[in-house]
Amino acid sequence: MRKPIQLAAFVTLIGAANVFAQTGGYPNKPIRWVIPFAPGGGTDMVARPIAAKLTDRLGQQILYDNRGGGGGVIAGEIVANANPDGYTLLVAAVAVMTVNVSLMKLPFDPIKDFAPITKFANVPNMLASRAAFSAVKVQDVIGYAKANPGKLRWALSGTGSAGTLSMELLRLNTKIDIVPIPYKGAGPAMIGMLSGEADVMFANPAVFMPHIVGGRLRALGTASMQRMAALPDMPTFHESGFPNFESQSWYGLAAPARTPPAVIALLHRETAAMLKQPDVLARIAAEGGIAVGNTPQQFAQEIRSEIAKWAKVIKDANIKM
Repeated sequence: MRKPIQLAAFVTLIGAANVFAQTGGYPNKPIRWVIPFAPGGGTDMVARPIAAKLTDRLGQQILYDNRGGGGGVIAGEIVANANPDGYTLLVAAVAVMTVNVSLMKLPFDPIKDFAPITKFANVPNMLASRAAFSAVKVQDVIGYAKANPGKLRWALSGTGSAGTLSMELLRLNTKIDIVPIPYKGAGPAMIGMLSGEADVMFANPAVFMPHIVGGRLRALGTASMQRMAALPDMPTFHESGFPNFESQSWYGLAAPARTPPAVIALLHRETAAMLKQPDVLARIAAEGGIAVGNTPQQFAQEIRSEIAKWAKVIKDANIKM
């Protein structure tokens, strides 16, 4: 009875040895994750629990290198020019991989210069209003804007940001006339909302959550096909009468192009496994996200699709840096 068990264990060891040989013993030193935003943002909140699990799983420390600035261009350039050995990876995000290419001349090509590994999570953008504003649902916002052209004030949290692009997409779809109130980022935009300078705002759920719980903001709708676990009573835009409206932030992992396929495969397998663990799923859900863990090929195709989607929005809305 022991022989089949011993044989299975032997085959497993041989398989592990083959993977180890194909990857050149990877990893045999710490792995650097370059994060394109300042510490403490939504990217950190999603990526760090996964990195902690991978550190244990791979037996090597994952080092965080937050390189904010330039809308993610600084971080993207660092990884695009790094040695393609699997030891310098990019925590990829929407702006870096899909939006900036339509807004500016980049020092890298988001398709040619990276090897996608897997997407960590999708985080649907959501629309919120200040509590004193009359709207209690998405239809109210559209109705108010159409009845009062040029009076609805929306907090613009930076050119090219996920929140700005979401509102531009809604504006194009509904033909409403609204007034942008520009701020230098989601933080200042939130302050503007809370002070009454702006009426509505699109952003990552994590930005709104404390103020929704505190009653100072109202959750109106999530731009996804399914409701958020963190706010189950908030309807989707689909349920609110906008069946084709979808806008989400996402986070994932990418390596420099020409990284050995065996290294990409190992990183994908281990990361996807982490995204199935209950505590990681719970952490992502608490941030309003949905875990993914897709294949490198699927991730690459999604990046191409999003580049085309946001290029059209940027062109039609005449968004300029």
